Amino acid sequence: MQSRRLLAAPLSLSRGTDSDTLTRMDLLINIDVPNLDQAVAFYEQAFGLTATRRLGAEAAELGGLPVRLYLLQKPAGSVGAGADPRRYDRHWTPVHVDVVVDDIEAALHRAIAAGARAETEIRVHGWGKIAVLADPFGHGFCLIEFLSRGYDEIADPVRP
Repeated sequence: MQSRRLLAAPLSLSRGTDSDTLTRMDLLINIDVPNLDQAVAFYEQAFGLTATRRLGAEAAELGGLPVRLYLLQKPAGSVGAGADPRRYDRHWTPVHVDVVVDDIEAALHRAIAAGARAETEIRVHGWGKIAVLADPFGHGFCLIEFLSRGYDEIADPVRP
C-alpha cells in the first residue's frame, strides 16, 4: 500500500503569510493496548485490517482504513497523560473512532464475534444508523452506516 503524503488541503494558520501555511498534513490513529498480539488479532478479525509492519516488539501498524492505525503496547498503570495512569477497563474519552461501514448489522456481528462488547442496539437517525461498542481493551468506538445523503441530511451551510 502506497503511503499518502497529503490527506487534507493545506491548513492556514491565519497569520497572513505563505510561510505560515502548513503544506503537508496526515492523520494517524494510535491506540494504546495492554497486549499487542491480542489487539492485532482483534482489529484484524473485527474490521478485516491487516498488520502491515511491526515497529519493534511493542507497536504494530495496521492497514485497511483510509488512515494508518497503530497499536501501541503500554502496560496498565503506566502514565498515559499528565499523572493519569493507563487503564483498560471501559473508560470514557472525548476522542473516539467511528468506523463507517456499508452494512452495520454484518459489521456489528463481526465485531462482537471478534470480542467487542455492544453497548447499544443499532439506532436509526435521519443521517444513518449507529451502534456504540467497546473493544476488549476498554476503548469505545462506533459503527456507522450512512443512509441517503448521510450527514448532508441534517447539515446546515456554514456562513462566513
